[in-house]
Amino acid sequence: MERRCRISRWLAVLLLFNITLIGRPWAAEPRLEPTEQEKAQTLVLLHEPIVMLQAKFGRLDGAARVRLTHERIQRLDPADLIPPITVLKGSRQGQETREFMVNGKRILVLVEGDLEALDELTLEQASELVRQRLDRVRLKYLELHSTPYLVKAGGMALLASVIFFGLIWSLQWGHRRVRKWLANRLLLQKGLIPHQWRQVAGNVEVRLLGLLTLLLLFMLTYGWLTYVLGLFPHTRAWSEQLGDSLFTLCGDMLEGMIAAMPGLVTVLLIVAITRFFIRMLAILFDRIEQGQFRVQGLHAETIGATRRLLSVVIWLFALTVAYPYLPGADSDAFKGISVFFGLMVTLGSAGIMNHAMSGLVLIYSRALRPGDLVQIGEVEGMVSELNALSTKLVTRQDHEVTLPNAVVVGGKVVNLTRLAGEKGIALLTKVTIGYDAPWRQVHAMLELAARRCTQLNQDEPPLVRQLNLQDWYVEYELQVRMKDGLLPAVVKTELHGHIQDVFNEFGVQIMSPNFIAQPEQAVLVAREHWYQAPAEGPGATSKG
Repeated sequence: MERRCRISRWLAVLLLFNITLIGRPWAAEPRLEPTEQEKAQTLVLLHEPIVMLQAKFGRLDGAARVRLTHERIQRLDPADLIPPITVLKGSRQGQETREFMVNGKRILVLVEGDLEALDELTLEQASELVRQRLDRVRLKYLELHSTPYLVKAGGMALLASVIFFGLIWSLQWGHRRVRKWLANRLLLQKGLIPHQWRQVAGNVEVRLLGLLTLLLLFMLTYGWLTYVLGLFPHTRAWSEQLGDSLFTLCGDMLEGMIAAMPGLVTVLLIVAITRFFIRMLAILFDRIEQGQFRVQGLHAETIGATRRLLSVVIWLFALTVAYPYLPGADSDAFKGISVFFGLMVTLGSAGIMNHAMSGLVLIYSRALRPGDLVQIGEVEGMVSELNALSTKLVTRQDHEVTLPNAVVVGGKVVNLTRLAGEKGIALLTKVTIGYDAPWRQVHAMLELAARRCTQLNQDEPPLVRQLNLQDWYVEYELQVRMKDGLLPAVVKTELHGHIQDVFNEFGVQIMSPNFIAQPEQAVLVAREHWYQAPAEGPGATSKG
């Protein structure tokens, strides 16, 4: 009697821990997401769902039938658990029934009303599934009340725990050793990643090692927990659930990989065709750039921009075609990424597209190119770089000036190099001379100064123009041609020096930039005073 009471108390305690597991293959009746009422109608023993009794049988509804089954199990003797579960066919209250017996004692009655039409199970099939589950629970009850088995299970759990913690210690020890080895190789610049990438990538090996260690730690913990829980009848259902979850996850991943293979093959095929087409275009553009092939509307200056523009358009088209074949293209994550990129493009496209389109205008209009000497607004310099968003100039002060392409297109661009050809860049300078100097003499003096300048192209004769006849003076303009590879500021320095020397030689006063009052004597510098200290005359040796 005392032993029977002890068994009953054990069964009562076990019934307190009964829960409904979601997602297991129950026999016809249980739901994947049961409501509170369906949970009350589900018979759960040792954390294993058996059946959902949803039909009313006699005066008892499903929940009452579950409570009655629990009471019957609590009244069982240990000896009743030794024989297997049997099923008796019958008919009661106008319904076909299946009665589940253990050692001749009824513990559960299953009726046709308990079946769900969507489950497509007959009463015979459902009763067989329920019998198998009850038989598994019966064996668990026997193990639970078997002292030798519990001692053995406890010993196995202890041994597994010792091995588990030993593996954890070994894993940490190995992690420290490998990390120290990687640090030594890093000091010797023998890492797996090139040293010049370190500033961007950092110590990637240590991060990968830490990630691998965490993954191994998780796998060890998962395996140890699954094994230990499976040793004891009361927690074996949890162990089975952990194992089923792992296998389900692996199966889903494998199934997803297999399902994604046709799409990936299609994407790879699209990428291969796109790369082949880009390669053919590159060969064509190289031939055009080298002058071996001519296409109307394509010039050597625009080949680079055309190549990049077509490459971007072709790759965007390929991405559009390949997108539906990417794994997970219909998932919410991909939709979120699409919304994010759309928002970024909407917020930043206005200014960027304005500069980019301006860059295309500059490139395809061939208004300027790298190496040209240009004047953009108040900035004069040599074009060092022309890209999609900005233009860079190097001024005579050796300063780099960056101008947004929208500013360049919106302003006035004077290209001093484009029409120079073999004559050289045209250089202009102005002087104002009073009416007391004969204009023919002024022309001759300016031409003489130009011929003395060594940095000018003497094959091209200088050109003198009279631009304006002012109140007190005449404005003259001298146009000459520079030699290749020289800066205007350097050439102007020498030219202006020769102009002053020539006008001083012939006693003609320069009134630049404008006339204020006629002096009593001409403002000139005598020849003997041209090299006043600290200036040094021709042939002098510097003593500095």
